[in-house]
Amino acid sequence: MLAGALLAGGLAALLALVNGSRAPDLAVPTSALVLDRAGRLLRPFTVAGGRWRMPVDLAEVDPRLTAMLLAFEDRRFWSHAGIDPRAIARAAEQMIANGRIVSGASTITMQLARLLDGRTTRSPVGKLTQIAAALALERRESKEAILTAYLTLAPYGGNIEGVRAASLAWFGKEPLRLTAAEAALLVAIPQTPEARRPDRHPETARRARDRVLARAAESGVISEDEAR
Repeated sequence: MLAGALLAGGLAALLALVNGSRAPDLAVPTSALVLDRAGRLLRPFTVAGGRWRMPVDLAEVDPRLTAMLLAFEDRRFWSHAGIDPRAIARAAEQMIANGRIVSGASTITMQLARLLDGRTTRSPVGKLTQIAAALALERRESKEAILTAYLTLAPYGGNIEGVRAASLAWFGKEPLRLTAAEAALLVAIPQTPEARRPDRHPETARRARDRVLARAAESGVISEDEAR
């Protein structure tokens, strides 16, 4: 009975925190672009702080990249309300069994909340604030808007933010048509962007990319042959 009361009290406190939380604003500044008459990019400009953060349109991102991202980071993105209880339970079980953190439970929405807020989530209060912001985001925004915002803000090392700027920086092309290897690398880098920069740490980047390819094959996003 005591455990049930504590759980109920914790849920009530979380609900109160969510109800009192405002969803972060998704309208972040993006690079001004110079285009030619055909709409092709000629030159982007940086935003504040000298960061390359270019506007992203989901229709202009290779769908295989988004499929790999969700297979690797947030398999129930389209169905959860901001947090994934099954992922949280799995991460807790693995931590208890192994004595260390084996896998995380942050959803794309939670990661976006952290990127928008800019504060650390290492403390319990920080994590609860992130969860509350994610739940508030899901109540106000569409899944497409949340995914677009994440793809616009995801860190890629140095002053590069978002998949479009990263694709142009690392591959010299827009992210509309990517190879499986390119898409997997763009999924892998944001987890630890400085440690996985392909220009500075190519082997670390390759290993991280290969893990994304393996998960993509396991999830049926690509074939085993293509992953190899």
